[in-house]
Amino acid sequence: MTQHAPTPHTHTGFVSLVGAGPGDPELLTIKALRRIQQANVIAYDRLVNPVLLRECRADAELIYVGKHGEHEGRPTCPQNKINALLIQKATRGKHVLRLKGGDPFVFGRGSEEALELKQANVPYEIIPGITSAIAVPAYAGIPVTHRHISSSLTIITGHEDPTKPHSSHNWQSLATGADTLVILMGVSQLGRITEQLLQHGRAGGTPAAMVRWGTTQEQTTITATLDTIALEVRKAGLTPPATLIIGEVVRLRDELAWFEQLTQSPAMHAPTDRVTAGSTSIVSALQG
Repeated sequence: MTQHAPTPHTHTGFVSLVGAGPGDPELLTIKALRRIQQANVIAYDRLVNPVLLRECRADAELIYVGKHGEHEGRPTCPQNKINALLIQKATRGKHVLRLKGGDPFVFGRGSEEALELKQANVPYEIIPGITSAIAVPAYAGIPVTHRHISSSLTIITGHEDPTKPHSSHNWQSLATGADTLVILMGVSQLGRITEQLLQHGRAGGTPAAMVRWGTTQEQTTITATLDTIALEVRKAGLTPPATLIIGEVVRLRDELAWFEQLTQSPAMHAPTDRVTAGSTSIVSALQG
């Protein structure tokens, strides 16, 4: 019989830090779905697909704790308040689900929350999710590695903690140290990012792509070169959330843009007899 991690005992209080994946609800993991269906309290982010919340218990408490960019003009829930909320609900005996877009440990502040829970002696678990750093390029037809083109990959955030006195990015290493560079949350800083890469040795003609709302029906992809991508994104009016990919692998999109073909061509379509998120049959089969 397949071995599974123990199910949280809600009478003692427990927190599940869960990755909801990159946007397409069918990319959610089975374990994440199970926790959504079990939790008493769900604290969810802005990038979590609302479809997933339909799977929660009828009596579950749903709490929005999303963060927003300055351009959006909407209030942001401070991280210290989120940490306090998780601890407060768990110490009242609740099974709390912290549901995050992508993966909780890839620029998702999951480690900060885990440290706070550890300090408060609140038991917790980490359930990884498919990160947009891999999934979004894939849906745009851009493999982040290729045996003959790219043997190295670097993932960075384009939005560092504004309270830090200095940037943690070593632009010299980033510009020349990896074949493929994926930058998350980089729309607002795109001009500065491309300028730094160019100044530190990355060729201006390096292919680049910006993908907005990747893995969803709203996916939009802009391709250009490193020295023109900022201008093209600005002309297109692209806003977050978006993922930037830089490297020779971007050229493969011309041949591998499968998602657009499936969604735009009536003659091509993926199989439709898929298991829905609400079905328990696949969960039961895996548990067996």
